[in-house]
Amino acid sequence: METILQNKTATYLTLGCKLNFAETSALGDRLTEAGVRRAKESEVADICIINTCSVTETSDHKCRQAIHRMIRQHPGAFVVVTGCYAQLSAQVIAQMDGVDLVLGIEQKGDILKYIVERWPLHEAQHDSNCAKSLHETIAVPLKDIRTFVPSCSRGERTRYFLKVQDGCNYFCTYCTIPYARGRSRNGSIADLVRQAEHAVELGGQEIVITGVNIGDFGHSTGETFFDLVQALDRVEGISRYRISSIEPNLLTEEIIDFCAQSRAFMPHFHIPLQSGSDDVLRLMHRRYDTAFFRGRIDYIKKVLPDAFIGVDVIVGTRGETDEFFEDAYRFCSEIDVSQFHVFSYSERPGTAALRIPHKVSEATKHERSQRLIALSEKKHRAFYEKHIGTVHPALMEHTHHDKTVRGFTDNYIRVELPQTGGTSTDNRIIPVRLGAFNADNSALTAIITEQNIEKHE
Repeated sequence: METILQNKTATYLTLGCKLNFAETSALGDRLTEAGVRRAKESEVADICIINTCSVTETSDHKCRQAIHRMIRQHPGAFVVVTGCYAQLSAQVIAQMDGVDLVLGIEQKGDILKYIVERWPLHEAQHDSNCAKSLHETIAVPLKDIRTFVPSCSRGERTRYFLKVQDGCNYFCTYCTIPYARGRSRNGSIADLVRQAEHAVELGGQEIVITGVNIGDFGHSTGETFFDLVQALDRVEGISRYRISSIEPNLLTEEIIDFCAQSRAFMPHFHIPLQSGSDDVLRLMHRRYDTAFFRGRIDYIKKVLPDAFIGVDVIVGTRGETDEFFEDAYRFCSEIDVSQFHVFSYSERPGTAALRIPHKVSEATKHERSQRLIALSEKKHRAFYEKHIGTVHPALMEHTHHDKTVRGFTDNYIRVELPQTGGTSTDNRIIPVRLGAFNADNSALTAIITEQNIEKHE
């Protein structure tokens, strides 16, 4: 039945998080298996897949713009919109001119089936010069979102993204993700190990473990995240794992200790703080306080002193008074982290945060955001400077048009080195000595050490 799409072309657009990128790649793989070719950059595609995000109102706006742009660029295409914004605002999207199908989170994994079933009607309309869109919505209520759709896909660089978990049970007051993705659920460790083994067969060296709330892994199978990292570490051929965003209360000392002595888990953590004010954390309904968070950072630095630690922070949430923000800024300046990912709070319909008094103005949000971004840049540069002159294994990505090759060290320092003649370093782990910043301060220049490269592959 799927041969109906043979030799058709498709283009894909992803907005939002790494999880969305992983899922889009997996959707693309399914269409490729059905004979659908990825459209070239200047080609008008037969099918458009748009995977959306809805973490902020700005995200919603960007999604709407992206949908309209894709429809203009690919007139007559079968347009499918899925993802978090599609789950939360399906009817709004379905009424847009040019949109054929809106799929909710539960239906995302069956995208190929839905396209195949509706393709004859789509072709009939266009053959009869009746270029109308189908405007169809297929989604289920939040309580019925139960399916875990697996995904282990390669990004544009060298790493793979392994989706291990979906959904969230936390219901923080500012967040719509539980309403868009449903309750926490996961694949089995056995299945996830098989996906990692398949990535090895395809030449994968590094896997990023991703999901919505990955530390909450195990609701579907009675397993734990610690069980998972131990099993993945035993997969031969994968040289590196990175743990993507994990809640501080779920990043246990047991997991940190394991990463410190494991074969393949890198000294790299991404931990959401969201606010450095205990008062704001209580308003957010977060499950820790600043003392607990500080303890987690200190413990990581104790057992993994060179670890890169990225931290998410939201500014301007409801209830964040000037005093509370100054508390938060002071805490952020004190903790030994490598970088802040700063987000401005956005009002989300249906969230409990809307009942909190004291709304922060947009101008104040911007000013606070800029202060934290400046603090982040200072910490990030200091982390890089601390490692100048040291030797680290770096996984190099593809060679760029300027004849340089870029990659990341084990502790997530971006490096850049010239590609000379001889053996290519693309997708290889090599020891490099870290030098000064490059011209645009985005990476450290590096040179390959005299150690044998083959020993580090």
